Amino acid sequence: MMRLAVLESAETLSQVPRTRPDRMHQLKGDRDEQYAVYLAHPKRLVFEPNHDPLPRKSDGGVDLERVTAIKVVEVVDYHPKSS
Repeated sequence: MMRLAVLESAETLSQVPRTRPDRMHQLKGDRDEQYAVYLAHPKRLVFEPNHDPLPRKSDGGVDLERVTAIKVVEVVDYHPKSS
């Protein structure tokens, strides 16, 4: 609930902290253009910008200063399991 409150209070995605405890970070690979924040280890709240079209910077990356809406995708442990 605390992470959702942080996300809701941010006017843009650029205002969500990238440091702990929230630690917003962009995902890679097949989750490119999705983001996550920390929950209770090892869970993450995964979300994506909810814009059509997606706001872009001149280099093609997502312009977090202009992302004002998100869609929660899932709560998940996406880390590979070690055997």
